[in-house]
Amino acid sequence: MPDKYSNYDELSQNERQDVDYTIFHRGTDSQLAVMAIHGGGIEPGTLDIADAIAGCDHTFYCFKALKKSWSNLLHITSNGFDEPLGIQVAQKALTVISIHGARFKTETIHIGGRNQYLGQKIMHALIDAGFNAKISKVPGLKGISPGNICNRCKSREGIQLEISRGLREKMFDDLKFRNLRKRTVCFYKFVNTMKEVLSTFTQA
Repeated sequence: MPDKYSNYDELSQNERQDVDYTIFHRGTDSQLAVMAIHGGGIEPGTLDIADAIAGCDHTFYCFKALKKSWSNLLHITSNGFDEPLGIQVAQKALTVISIHGARFKTETIHIGGRNQYLGQKIMHALIDAGFNAKISKVPGLKGISPGNICNRCKSREGIQLEISRGLREKMFDDLKFRNLRKRTVCFYKFVNTMKEVLSTFTQA
């Protein structure tokens, strides 16, 4: 099913900010930005994951759907996402880490984006931590288009992480209900692994 909106301008003319959706941003001096452009009910759990990875160390951005139903209608593809603050955050960063949720029920992480060096580092670190991570060969999950939000950074080479539904369900006690959602050991293992990789990357 194609997206209802092809860009932010269309979405903003039909949806109400801070009623149907909201935008979170926390800026830092880091050269890395961690983004979740499909937060809230669009791809549940991705906001929490991106926020925790960024912490106080890296810039954080999220577009979150607030609708109680049909949140997926606010999905704008990564190649078409052009919300002004989001673009500004991406373009200011040397590298963007974009967190997404895939529909797979298997517990997998598909790694995409144009930064092959960092992608390999993330893959090996996640595998060493016990996760099933792979460089994605799935059409639509590769994240290699120059227009993809993860690649609209200064280096033009970002990272896109597609975390499966099955794995996200292990990271929270209940993925469906935000107010009742508690983070599990799996969540913290994933976040801490990512934070460690990114700390070594920024020191390189």
